[in-house]
Amino acid sequence: MATPILAENLKGLNTIRHGFFTREGGVSGGVYAGLNVGLGSKDDRANIMENRTRVANTLDQPDQPLNTLYQVHSATAVTIDAPFAEAPPEADAVVTTVPGVIIGALAADCTPVLFADPEAGVIGAAHAGWRGALSGILEATLEAMLAAGAHLESMRAAIGPTINQTSYEVGPEFALKFTSENAQFERFFETPTPSGRPHFNLPGFVEHRLAAAGVSSIATETHCTYENESRFFSYRRATHRGEPDYGRQISAIVLA
Repeated sequence: MATPILAENLKGLNTIRHGFFTREGGVSGGVYAGLNVGLGSKDDRANIMENRTRVANTLDQPDQPLNTLYQVHSATAVTIDAPFAEAPPEADAVVTTVPGVIIGALAADCTPVLFADPEAGVIGAAHAGWRGALSGILEATLEAMLAAGAHLESMRAAIGPTINQTSYEVGPEFALKFTSENAQFERFFETPTPSGRPHFNLPGFVEHRLAAAGVSSIATETHCTYENESRFFSYRRATHRGEPDYGRQISAIVLA
């Protein structure tokens, strides 16, 4: 059974169902073992579709499709009022006000963020890798939600499982991309040893961007995807092992 992680500021809401799904509870095998929902992976399509059905059932929306995007590490958010009839657009956040339309973000180390204004009935899901977080995907999601009728003062955001700082070693040129934009971003980098390379705090940076944008209710369920192999897929872990592909977990939300 697919049992997702729930955010403290989203669970218990009568009008919203959500979950940060792990790799547990699916039918895929091999490097995709478990609940792989990534249509962009080379997993057997029948297994992927069964896994996506299990997610929909867990959210009490049987037979409803999961509306996920062709994610490209952009700062583009789209708003939908019906399930995708054709191939999904290239974007990294999706917003809706329509009950029963499941929206979600796929990830395998990048940071998923679920948004909701339960009073206005507006929800969003964003995929925030370092590029998207730096270029403004979180702010773009908020703008799309406000345009759909949400209010910043009642906005809730929940940060899901992602690669944590201890596992996110980067090069000095990576850090420069951030510090050249804002010197204060140096605080999101830590060098464990004097001769070592910096490690980036992606979930901390995402939380900072959300707070700076005016979101006051932020929950964090930032279990490390790299370190917890039994629960999460990880692109970086698969790369380090030389594996040919990797699975994707989903963070999904729907208006009941």
